[in-house]
Amino acid sequence: MTVGTSSAPGAREVRGQSASRSGDLAELGFDPDDLPDGLVVADGQGHVICFNAAAERITAVRAADALGQRLEKALPLEDLEGRRWWQLTDPYGGLAIRRRQPERNLLLPGGREVLVSARYVRTEPTGPVSRVVVSLRDTEARRRTERSHAELIATVAHELRSPLTSVKGFTATLLAKWERFTDDQKRLMLETVDADADRVTRLIAELLDISRIDSGRLEVRRQPVDMGAAVGRHIQAYVAAGQPADRFLLRVEQPLPDLWADPDKIDQVLSNLIENAVRHGDGTVTIDVTATASPREGEDAGTSVTVSDEGPGIPEESMNRVFTRFWRGSKRGGTGLGLYIVKGIVEAHGGAIEVGRAPGGGAQFRFTLPVAAPAYLT
Repeated sequence: MTVGTSSAPGAREVRGQSASRSGDLAELGFDPDDLPDGLVVADGQGHVICFNAAAERITAVRAADALGQRLEKALPLEDLEGRRWWQLTDPYGGLAIRRRQPERNLLLPGGREVLVSARYVRTEPTGPVSRVVVSLRDTEARRRTERSHAELIATVAHELRSPLTSVKGFTATLLAKWERFTDDQKRLMLETVDADADRVTRLIAELLDISRIDSGRLEVRRQPVDMGAAVGRHIQAYVAAGQPADRFLLRVEQPLPDLWADPDKIDQVLSNLIENAVRHGDGTVTIDVTATASPREGEDAGTSVTVSDEGPGIPEESMNRVFTRFWRGSKRGGTGLGLYIVKGIVEAHGGAIEVGRAPGGGAQFRFTLPVAAPAYLT
């Protein structure tokens, strides 16, 4: 079994010699190179016997150079105050009851920061250490997550400030000077407050959706869904709100397979995609509902919905960022979270979504859902 990776001459011999010190490491039952995190294992004498591919990538040290070396030499870590970590913790000569080191930020030579945790393996509860198992993680992924959370908080704070300022201003004015306003003026201010309250409610709902998507807790309550009728209701709502009826073209292929999905979440997907086409596109908004192959293995049938417009479309260089947080196709408002949520909802249904260029030159979004089945039949 491979316990380290290197293309250097003699690396195989070094690995073989190191593995013999640990009983060939076969008892681990897996290839350490398959792990996404760095894994470094030292034997009871403090010599490195395992240095996997991820450890090579994170530390920029070749496995051939690390295997057989003393742990403190192969992995010369320092804490944030510049103290040598292995001398400070002394895994082999320290407290006999110590079994681990919790994850913490440490520094590699050159100042690169890594997340390190360690486990001390003892054959007896207070016996000598027979192995030191070290886990390494690159901090870049965590930093990206922290930056993303910071951006989300800043965006939400900005989006909440405007409607809440409006609500506070109008309600305070009405309470202080109620008798001075006409009924029409009062109605206008209350309608503005109502619209801004709806905006805050939508934003909070988006935040909850993002939280559930990121944590994998987005629930899908499947019911029969007539996709053609669902699209038709959205079009009727736009027409009732003042959009010309000939702005929309709905084409439904018959027969469609029976579709089981969460109707509320499907409405959320349709609302976002059609609103994007109306707001950011031009010309006719075309919605095609067709039967197609299922995007999920083991199922034959699926339903596909394609929303196209005749606007300027999405630049080619932006196609791969459309479904990321905070992406905005134009400067016409919005939080930039809608398409991220749409993708999360579609994928929670076992479906897939893609973006491209419409035949008329505008943007085209197409999502496909497996017909699935109700929960009580699965």
